[in-house]
Amino acid sequence: MYEQLLPLGSVVLVRGANKRLMITGRVQVRAGEDKVYDYSACLFPEGIVRPDALAFFDHDAIEHLFFVGFQDEEELTFRNEQLGRLGELYVDERGEIAQR
Repeated sequence: MYEQLLPLGSVVLVRGANKRLMITGRVQVRAGEDKVYDYSACLFPEGIVRPDALAFFDHDAIEHLFFVGFQDEEELTFRNEQLGRLGELYVDERGEIAQR
């Protein structure tokens, strides 16, 4: 499931938005929420202008892919060995991501 996520640095447009985003994180939780999102991202080309301005969204919200981020052996190994092992996730009572 998660091994199919786009690499960091990918630039996308999400449904309903008029500004592109650059993916900065995968399998993320917004502070104070209990939903696990596929991605966190910053505005492109501005970058992270404020930590509270990050966008959180799931893969199915991507309307258009403009650029696929950097992929090398380390990224592919991480995606297959780490992200590929993740099953269903939730946010536990400490606010941390955990597997069901």
